[in-house]
Amino acid sequence: MSVFPKISLRHEVEKYLKEGFVNKEVVSAFGKQEAERKFETLLNRLSHPPSFTTVRVNTHLASVQHVKDLLFDELQKFNGLNVPILQHPDLQDVLLIPVIGPRKNIKKQHCEAIVGAQCGNAVLRGAHVYVPGIVSASKFMKAGDVISIYSDIKGKCKKGAKEFDGTKVFLGNGISELSRKEIFSGVPELKGIGIRMTEPIYLSPSFDNVLPSYLFLQNLPSAVVAHVLDPQPGEKILDLCAAPGGKTTHIAALMHDQGEVIALDKISKKVEKIKQNALLLGLNSIKAFCFDGTKALKLDMVKDAEGKPPFLPDSFDRILLDAPCSGMGQRPNMACSWTLKEVTSYPPLQRKLFTVAVELLKPGGVLVYSTCTISLAENEEQVAWALRTFPYLQLQPQEPQIGGEGMMGAGLSLEQLKQLQRFDPSVVPLRDTDIDSLRDARIEDMIWLANKDCIGFFIAKFVKCKST
Repeated sequence: MSVFPKISLRHEVEKYLKEGFVNKEVVSAFGKQEAERKFETLLNRLSHPPSFTTVRVNTHLASVQHVKDLLFDELQKFNGLNVPILQHPDLQDVLLIPVIGPRKNIKKQHCEAIVGAQCGNAVLRGAHVYVPGIVSASKFMKAGDVISIYSDIKGKCKKGAKEFDGTKVFLGNGISELSRKEIFSGVPELKGIGIRMTEPIYLSPSFDNVLPSYLFLQNLPSAVVAHVLDPQPGEKILDLCAAPGGKTTHIAALMHDQGEVIALDKISKKVEKIKQNALLLGLNSIKAFCFDGTKALKLDMVKDAEGKPPFLPDSFDRILLDAPCSGMGQRPNMACSWTLKEVTSYPPLQRKLFTVAVELLKPGGVLVYSTCTISLAENEEQVAWALRTFPYLQLQPQEPQIGGEGMMGAGLSLEQLKQLQRFDPSVVPLRDTDIDSLRDARIEDMIWLANKDCIGFFIAKFVKCKST
């Protein structure tokens, strides 16, 4: 059942996305009414969290069963949460934890705090409220008060306001760690937990510092990507847009940390995060560089022995391009203030990166392209462009195939669409999940739901048939 309004988008952005979903091919196959219904359903799903929290086990340091047992003990400490932990049958290193909610009988408090939309999204995935995310708080709020938390989805609340009557969405109750005066004192060092969530509308464990060397919090489709790439020990792999390093570290773990994984990102703080994650997970095969992926191809043929970017053509056995994108598939997301210009700025950048990736890939090598967005232009249309532009690229079937097939509208054949994976949360109705319903649920049904009710995501796999 829907408890939140659909994602709030600028009118021109919603119109642009709708044109992609209600395109001639789709309308011809399913009718305009069904195409429009599916699009509206998707917008509604995006504002709600997925039905499961997904964590990836770092199999480089421990067995899945050992980590599963440790995690069960950790969950007992979290509100006495007694939910099953499922090992995914097709992704052996992935564990699934059901999300309880929406919980209907939470009593709203007189004392309120308003948080920004991004902070609100994090709360719905199990986070506490950190001080920087708090926009306003009731006049007399003290440390220790039980307060109701609301998300300012339109971004209209003024920082430090004592009350707010604009559009706000209830997220649950928590206990304030600080007084209003302390929160808005202007002290820049205040970055810790401001409100500890005790009754969230969606109950999901916080993985803040939980088994950090053994677990990596990762959306299910993101965990599929490295398995589709299928890296082998001893290979040289490039992760072209790698931060924060979830897929990079997954690649290294699947290779048993044998070989070389080059990770690039153009923002230095993000590169440091990749290095921190590699260190934390005990992975030594990763080399991370602060470098713009669009410039990663070495244009002169002078041999560079240092192994730093830029690289010569035909340098890598496999390449992952988890491309910068509009991020429209992320959940929960109640509001996106991006302009049409911002949303449409991504396809040209993606094509630049893709062109570099193709050049850097060895003949016979594998290239996986992925995004966490829903738009036709950043997904199926990019595949169609790639196949036209690089005739020596061939689309490949994917293993494991967990998502649905690609969306019509880019001129791809039905056979080609079946070789893509589009994760589309609109294909399942929103569910109310409580402890009782979990007790009666079959494992097969829960796995099916986890596969469907996840973030919006896209994966394409190519092989390079001959040298450019």
